[in-house]
Amino acid sequence: MLLFSGFRIFDTERCQCVLVDFDTSPRSSRTAQSPIVHRLGAYRLTVGVNELSDEEFTALYGQWANRTPQDVKEFFEGYGGLWWIAGGWALEAFTGVRRSHDDIDPSVLSAELPLLRRHLAGKLHAWAASSGSLTPLLPEDAPDAAAEDVLPAGAGQLWARRSAADPWEYDILLAPGSRDEWIYKRNNTIRLPMAEAVWEQDGIRYLQPQIQLLYKAKGLRTKDQADFAATLPHLDGRRRDWLQDALERTIPDHPWIDSLSGGRSSSGA
Repeated sequence: MLLFSGFRIFDTERCQCVLVDFDTSPRSSRTAQSPIVHRLGAYRLTVGVNELSDEEFTALYGQWANRTPQDVKEFFEGYGGLWWIAGGWALEAFTGVRRSHDDIDPSVLSAELPLLRRHLAGKLHAWAASSGSLTPLLPEDAPDAAAEDVLPAGAGQLWARRSAADPWEYDILLAPGSRDEWIYKRNNTIRLPMAEAVWEQDGIRYLQPQIQLLYKAKGLRTKDQADFAATLPHLDGRRRDWLQDALERTIPDHPWIDSLSGGRSSSGA
């Protein structure tokens, strides 16, 4: 049985448009080559999302609401776990340099997913995001289960919105570690006391800029390079040294390393 048919996407690997049917048949009746995976009644499709333009991305996934750090603070009022803001908003808060934002990235501990789900219940619907796929995380589906037991493989974030008719509100990142220790998800030997991994302004915790730049270093998109150029003059010696060491351990030929070994600044939070 087909739920929808005739939906066209652009296959970025073959550089051609392909026709995709959304299939509701049981998993056992599908071929191994089927791009659709059935889980919790979801219809999931993996595409080269990083290669989509902003317009194509919005057409495929929907609009994002214009949320700010103050909105995040108000939304997490009463939340029992640890939260902070990552992404471009964290860099803007640190540097004071204005930039455009596609969304906002609150972060919570993956180990505290049950607390997050209880906080979201009745407010926002949560969808697990993994490799371009979105899977609904239903409130009644094992609400106290650990992240690895309830989320699809590779899911490291939740998209949240009020309903299918509403824009996405928050892209909530699920971070490894604990309330005492921050752990880099791409290399768990890189760690910091949590008190050193975040900083606070106006009652809002943000990820330290050197950590955010480490996450951005892998992609090295145009906006990542712009963020590095805007943030570098505001990093003191300690932050520069930490980022340089982390890059040398994870991406030893990264072009930012030479820039980090240059001048020093004493500004920053």
